[in-house]
Amino acid sequence: MSLRILSALTIVLFANLMNAQENPWPIRAVIVTTFEIGADTGDAPGEFQLWVEREHLDQVIDFPGGVHPLRTNKDHTVLGMVSGPTLINATASMMALGLDPRFDLTHAYFLINGIAGVDPHDASIGSAVWANYVIGDVSRFIDPREMPKDWPYGIFPIGSHAPRPAEPPKHPWMRSNLYPLNEKLAAWAFAQTRNLKLQDDDKVAAFRAGFKGFPNAQRPPFVLRGDTFASNTYWHGEKMTEFANDWVALYTGGKGNFVTTQMEDSGFMGALERLQTMHRVDINRVMDLRTASNYTMQRPGHTAVESVTAPYIGTRVAVESAWLCGSTVLHKILDNWVTTRDHIPGN
Repeated sequence: MSLRILSALTIVLFANLMNAQENPWPIRAVIVTTFEIGADTGDAPGEFQLWVEREHLDQVIDFPGGVHPLRTNKDHTVLGMVSGPTLINATASMMALGLDPRFDLTHAYFLINGIAGVDPHDASIGSAVWANYVIGDVSRFIDPREMPKDWPYGIFPIGSHAPRPAEPPKHPWMRSNLYPLNEKLAAWAFAQTRNLKLQDDDKVAAFRAGFKGFPNAQRPPFVLRGDTFASNTYWHGEKMTEFANDWVALYTGGKGNFVTTQMEDSGFMGALERLQTMHRVDINRVMDLRTASNYTMQRPGHTAVESVTAPYIGTRVAVESAWLCGSTVLHKILDNWVTTRDHIPGN
């Protein structure tokens, strides 16, 4: 390539970048999902497909900093993102989006929206859960075969000497285990959706009937409030569910309740927290809606290994609940943009 051609290409690329910075799209809502099973349309849906098809996110946008192209509506006011699963993909994709000069996200509402495991003490497959807190799992771990006999499990906070300390150890560089959300916005979102009739399925109903002694796990899908626990480890079982309840209570000072678990949300929140300090986003506009595709522990009479390795039966009802509840809230925000642009609902 000649120096003249290279110089011309450089000028064009620089001009395009400057234009993007000078005329970014004023985004009103960002739909944050983590995976899609196949294509974005026309096949078995993952977390993204129903949003693409039903919200008419028809325009595909190249996203070099991510793992999947973005999509937008014809007005360029709503963005949809597939981050990729696990914390590293969630963090990197959100930072790439937040720093992209093509988009003005300063007034955008972010809806973190995906499937999750659910504590059978609290809810059933297909249920939708609005969070007040996102909790991370940065921790110490000792193999249970080597831990003291009076310990309930081998996981405990960095800086402590055993599980269940009276309070989390205070380390100024340890900031990744607690992310409070806008509680008033979460309460408002719950109020818009609490009476929705969520989709059910005969096979799911038959499966949840096996959770004898867990009345909430046996209920048809419903909308509730509860907190979400992010981990790069796909854990499962009765003991780990006990740990998650203890961990969420510890880091929220007893205010939170563990209900769902997933592998991304503390990564999203860590990126959004930094983007907030850069004046790229308003973290008070972030909502977290996770819907249950599976339980976090085995049915009575079954083993944890059998349970964790079994195929999901709740993905379809979970993604239907995610779209129904999430879109209900986003439409309320978007249809009243004259007000919601500058005033966050519930606040």
